[in-house]
Amino acid sequence: MDLTIVFIIVAVAGIGAQWLAWRWQLPAIVLMLVAGVFVGPMTGLVNPDVQFGDILSPIVALAVALILFEGGLTLDFARLSDAESAVRRLVIFAGPLVWLMCTLTGHYVGGLSWASASVFGGILVVTGPTVVIPLLRQAGLKKRPSEVLKWEAIVNDPVGALAGVLAFEAASIILANHHLSDAIGQLVAGLIIACLAGYIAAQIIISTFNRGLVPEYLKIPVMITLVILAYGLPDQVLHESGLLSVTIMGIIVGNAHLPSLGELRRFKEHVTVILVSGVFILLAARLDFGMLASLSWRTYAFVFAVIFLIRPIAVMLSLIGTNLSMAERFFVGWIGPRGVVAVAVSGLFGVRLQELGVADGAILAPLAFVIVTATVFLHGFSIEPLAAALGLKSSRSRGVLFAGSNPLVLALVEVLHDLERPVIVADRNWFRLSPFRQKNIPVYFGEVLSESAEHSIDHNMFGTLMALTDNDDYNALICADFGPELGRNHVFQFATHKATAEVRKLPDTLGGRYLFNALTYDDALGILAQGGRVRATNLSEEFTLEDYLKKNSGAYPLMAVPEKGPIRVFRNNGELIVNSGEKLIALVPKQEEIVQEAEA
Repeated sequence: MDLTIVFIIVAVAGIGAQWLAWRWQLPAIVLMLVAGVFVGPMTGLVNPDVQFGDILSPIVALAVALILFEGGLTLDFARLSDAESAVRRLVIFAGPLVWLMCTLTGHYVGGLSWASASVFGGILVVTGPTVVIPLLRQAGLKKRPSEVLKWEAIVNDPVGALAGVLAFEAASIILANHHLSDAIGQLVAGLIIACLAGYIAAQIIISTFNRGLVPEYLKIPVMITLVILAYGLPDQVLHESGLLSVTIMGIIVGNAHLPSLGELRRFKEHVTVILVSGVFILLAARLDFGMLASLSWRTYAFVFAVIFLIRPIAVMLSLIGTNLSMAERFFVGWIGPRGVVAVAVSGLFGVRLQELGVADGAILAPLAFVIVTATVFLHGFSIEPLAAALGLKSSRSRGVLFAGSNPLVLALVEVLHDLERPVIVADRNWFRLSPFRQKNIPVYFGEVLSESAEHSIDHNMFGTLMALTDNDDYNALICADFGPELGRNHVFQFATHKATAEVRKLPDTLGGRYLFNALTYDDALGILAQGGRVRATNLSEEFTLEDYLKKNSGAYPLMAVPEKGPIRVFRNNGELIVNSGEKLIALVPKQEEIVQEAEA
C-alpha cells in the first residue's frame, strides 16, 4: 500500500478516535486502542514494520521526544509548591517506591530480565493526566482527593518518563560489557551532556523570545527545531539521553513565565494531540495477538500485582502522616490509570532493548497495552461507586463558571458568593479581574478554552457555564466547547446584538442558550449604567413569581437558586419556574428598584 494512504489512515483513525471520545465522553486512549487494533491486526491496513521499515523507529522516537517536552511544559513548580503535601509525597516517595517494587516484581514474578524490569518499572510510575482528569470530572469527587489525583498525574507525567530514561541508560551501558568504572563514567558524561543540552536549548528559547529576536510566526517552528536538536545531539553520545534532554528543556521553559507562553501552550495542545494519536495508532497496529496469547501466567501475575498491590501499598505508605483520611488514602491508592506516555515510551524502549540483545524487550509494548487497558476500564467503571461508598463524592451544590468580566458578571457573582454557591470568573485581561480579586472572589487569568484552564479550574465544582463577554462569537465558541461536557441546557450566553441578529445569526447547533428575554450585552450594561441592580428575592406561597412579575414588569429574571440542588438559569423563550422557598435572581432597572425599596 502506498505510504501516503497509510499516513491518511493513521491520521483519520487517531483524530477520529479522539473526536469520538470527546463526543461520547470516554477516555480517548480506549478508542485509540480499538482504532489501532482495527486498522492493524484485524484488517491489515496498517503494518508499521513492513510499510515504514527502518524509519519507524526514528519517527516514534522524535514523536516521543516532543510528547515528553510538552509534559515538561506542564510541570509548573509554583503550582506544585502550593499543592498539598500529599502530592509532593506521591512524587518524592511513592514514585520511587513504585519503580522499585515494579522492578523487583517484574523480575521475580513476571520473569522479566533486570534490564526490561527496571525500564518498565520506571515507566509505570506515570499516571496519565489525559485519562485521570476526565475520570475525575465523571466522579464528582470532593476537592481534596480530586486535587491530589489531578496534580499527581500532571507532575508524574514527565517524572515517570525520566525514570524510564535513566533505567534504560544504565541498562544499555551495562549490556555493552564496559568495565564498571567506564560504565559509570559514560553514564555520568551522557547525563551531564543531556542536561546541558536541555538547559542550553531552553535558555536560547527564553533569551531570544524575551528579547524579541524571533518573530511571532517563527516561534513555534524555532521551538520545534530546538527540541529536535536537544534530542538528537545528546543521543549521539548516549542512546536515548535525548529524551532526558527534552524533558529538562520543557520543564525549564514551562517555568520561565515567558510572555509567549500562550503560543507554547497552543503548540502543546495541538501538535502533541496529533503526535499522540499517530504514535498510539502505530503502536497499537504493531500488536501481535499471538504474543498476547503466549503471555505466561507469570506475566499476568505481574499485571495483577501492579494494579492491585504495588500502587495501593506505595501510596498508603507514602501518605502516612498527611491530613488525608484513611478512605482518601485508599481511594488515591486504587485510582491510577496509565495513559499514552506509558505506551509510547514502552514501545520505544522495547525496540531499543531488543537491538541491545534483550529478547524480552519485545513484550514491553504488549504489556503496556494490557496494563493501560485494564487500568482504564477497572478504574473508569469503579471510580464513581467507590467514591460514593467511601463518602468522597462532593455533596456541595455545583456553582457557575463565568467566562468574561464586566459589571453584570460582578453583580451576579457577588449575589451567588453571598449565597455560598461556588463561582469562578475566567478572563484573559488581568485588569478586568481586579474588582473580583479585591472581593476575594476566585478568578482564572487566561484562556478558558486552553488545556491549562482544564488543569487549573476544578470543573467538578461547576454545573453551569455563562459566557458573558462582549464578543458574541467568542461566547458561542466557549459554549460550543463546554456544551458536550456540561450539557447543552447548562451553557448560556448573551443574545446576539439586535442590530446584527439576522445577518450574523449562528446555526442552532452552535453556541449556548440565550438568556431570558434575549438579554444582550448592551442591554445589560445599559440597565446597570442607569442605576439598575442585580437582586435576589425570596419567593414564597404569599409572594409568588406571578406577584413578582406584576410588580417588576421590566425585570430580566436570570436564575433560580434553591436552598439545595442545582442552579437553574432561565433561557430565552423557556418556561419560568421558581418554587416557593427559592431565590429569584433578576436584573432590575432603576425604576423597579425604587418600587421594591418603597414597598420594603
